[in-house]
Amino acid sequence: MSTLPFPASVYAARLDRARALASSAGLDGIVVGPGPDLQYLVGVEGDTIERLTALVFGPDREPTIIVPRMELAKVRATAVGELGLAVSDWVDGEDPYALVADALGRAGRLGVSDALPALHVVPLAERLDVRFELATPVLREGRMIKDAEEVAELRRAGEAIDAVHRRVPEWLRAGRTEREVAADIAEAIVSEGHRSVEFVIVGSGPHGADPHHEVSDRVIEDGDVVVVDIGGAVPSGYNSDSTRTYVVGTPSDEAAERIAVLVRAQQAAVDAVRPGATAEQVDAAARTVLAEAGLGDAFLHRTGHGIGVSVHEEPYIAPGNDLVLHEGMAFSIEPGIYFAGEWGARIEDIVVVTADGCERLNVAPHGLTEV
Repeated sequence: MSTLPFPASVYAARLDRARALASSAGLDGIVVGPGPDLQYLVGVEGDTIERLTALVFGPDREPTIIVPRMELAKVRATAVGELGLAVSDWVDGEDPYALVADALGRAGRLGVSDALPALHVVPLAERLDVRFELATPVLREGRMIKDAEEVAELRRAGEAIDAVHRRVPEWLRAGRTEREVAADIAEAIVSEGHRSVEFVIVGSGPHGADPHHEVSDRVIEDGDVVVVDIGGAVPSGYNSDSTRTYVVGTPSDEAAERIAVLVRAQQAAVDAVRPGATAEQVDAAARTVLAEAGLGDAFLHRTGHGIGVSVHEEPYIAPGNDLVLHEGMAFSIEPGIYFAGEWGARIEDIVVVTADGCERLNVAPHGLTEV
């Protein structure tokens, strides 16, 4: 019985689209290694190892997967088996790169997925006597536009992580360490419907001023502003990612006022999302609110990133990105303000572009939550 999150027809459509996009880009073939692209295209999960696994396809080449024989059963249990894709298996002592060459035939321009490491790209290039180019511009086009099944899984992930945020006040209090709070949160991420914990950030007091602080043994104090940024993968492999800002006790007037501005900035960016808008316009909507309040220099990063089978993927909602948004794109809206040595704050939701705006997938309270 299949354990795939989607029907085989969904993967068949993804492969057809990838082959059409390769043709439009003028690529004769693409080699996809383990990673998000392979998971998206055929449901094969896992990381690259020293033994080559790769999906090979092109506009005029039927998809073939090259796989170590020891991994064959696992691969056949994915869309590879359901769709009856060609499989070339190999054992130690044989040359898997020759199998890739056979699958590609006489190819001119070849692309490679960005997750395939130099460990395999270099010998492949030598074997084929070609210079690979990144296939990212082709592969990202399919992954950026989520279909109805993917949106449903992202919605499921959003509901699950919202449930965790609603429980944070159970664990967040003065006298506990960030690490202790994070352990409770991680347990809840799984119990609320995720299969795995991808990350837990508990940034209290001055640690909140570091956007990518994780956890430490710092003891949380009364009056601390605390950034809690959490996410995980639901059983289908699609991810959640949501940030809320809390305060232990009563916030200072300054912190309350500044975080209220941040909430307005986040809402302005959400309101700016619609088909035809650009990524940089959405970023500018948040940035303008903060700048007008004198907080522009406290915003240290882009407004958002795409999400799906990866926590971070395209599109990136950032200054200078003139990418036009289309219905079905899914990404975070997460402006933040950071004051070195003092505190930080961030508010983050995942949104999906709809026909006339966007759907917000996270609805846990957005304002500063007192615990």
